[in-house]
Parts: sequence; structure tokens; C-alpha cells
Amino acid sequence: MSTMTKRLRQANERIDREKLYGLDEAVGLVKANATAKFDETIELAINLGVDSRQADQNVRGVVLLPHGIGKYVRVAVFARDAKAEEAKAAGADIVGAEALAEQIQAKKFNFDRLIATPNLMPMLGRLGKILGPRSLMPNPKYGTVTNDITQAVKDAKHGQVLFKLDKSGIIHGGIAVASFTEAAISDNLKAVVTGVIKAKPSAAKGTYIKRVAISSTMGPGVKLDPVELTA
Repeated sequence: MSTMTKRLRQANERIDREKLYGLDEAVGLVKANATAKFDETIELAINLGVDSRQADQNVRGVVLLPHGIGKYVRVAVFARDAKAEEAKAAGADIVGAEALAEQIQAKKFNFDRLIATPNLMPMLGRLGKILGPRSLMPNPKYGTVTNDITQAVKDAKHGQVLFKLDKSGIIHGGIAVASFTEAAISDNLKAVVTGVIKAKPSAAKGTYIKRVAISSTMGPGVKLDPVELTA
């Protein structure tokens, strides 16, 4: 524990908590501070100037990270017959219908993304209260309710991520791993910010992106200059 405390103290000493860093400098600091014995996740947090309690100010969407997420994504596909075979051929980890629904009902989640064919959505609809809070409910807006199963599995496996505003008005999640190059981390971060900007609700007033910060799993957060980042 004392070694960890010393490491974190040294990491904090490298960062000015009051400063708003440019993208390149911020990514460099976070990557330099990611010194744990595992490949730390690089996490992004975006605080938005919207009222998350208002339905017309909800912010959610999907973005394809140019360099992927850096971790294995377990994909489940809700399909039957030919579409089930297509899913298997595309590399889906779990494929099924009734059996998969029973697994979800039992709250056994050994997958990270769920894709479904349109004809089976009525069966999944009954599981919305379980899937929704975990951001696993398939949605045609995100390309996860589709007959193009091959493309959907490919996108999920190669860096498609969902973002969603939480109750505190923040969008947060992993965008890379520390072993990525600084350029790759920056590219992924910019892709997410661009996606969030495109998802800006028409009812949002005033400053939309208020604060942005990145960190590694075991490292301190670094604030970015939102004006420079969104210019």
C-alpha cells in the first residue's frame, strides 16, 4: 500500500490541478502516469451543460473509435436460423434466441454488446428493464437492431462504443488503453468529443461542453481545455 501511495503522490506532483491542458500535453501526462503492472484503461469524462432530468436534453449516441478500444469485446447476437449462422461466421461470441433470453432474465451477462435482428425484438422488449440500465438494449439508432448482422458484429468488435449522459450530467467511459500511442489515444478522444457534439440536443442552451478530463485507471485526472478541444 505504501508503494502505491508513493506512486500516486508522484503522479499528482506532475499535474497542475488548476490548469487546463492542451490535448497533446494532457494525453502525454496521463500516459506517463499509467505505470501499473497491467494495461490501464484511458478514461474520458465530459461534463455537459444540459439538464439530464429533461427528456429533450438527453444525450446519447454511438461512435466508431478509429483505433478500437484496446480490449476484447464479447458480442452476443439475438438471432435464429440463417441470421444465427451469419452471426457465428462474423465472429459473435454468443448466438441464440430463447436460451439467450433466459440467460438475460437470470441476469447472467457474459457479453459486452448485444445485437438483435428486428423480428426478435418483441421477445427482447420484455427484458428492457434488465438490459436498459446496463446500456445493453439493442437500438436501431445505434445499429444494434439490424439484419446486417455481419457489419454490426464487425463494428462492435472493432471499436464501436456507446455514450450516454448519466444523472449527474456527465458522459464517461473508456476510450483506449495505456499501451496505445499518444496519437492513437488523441484520435479516439477526438472521435468521442465529435460524436458528443453531433448529439447536442436542440433544447440545450448556453455552454454545451463545460469540462473535460482524462485519466488512467490508477492515475489522477487531467483537465483539458474544452474551448481548444472543440475549436
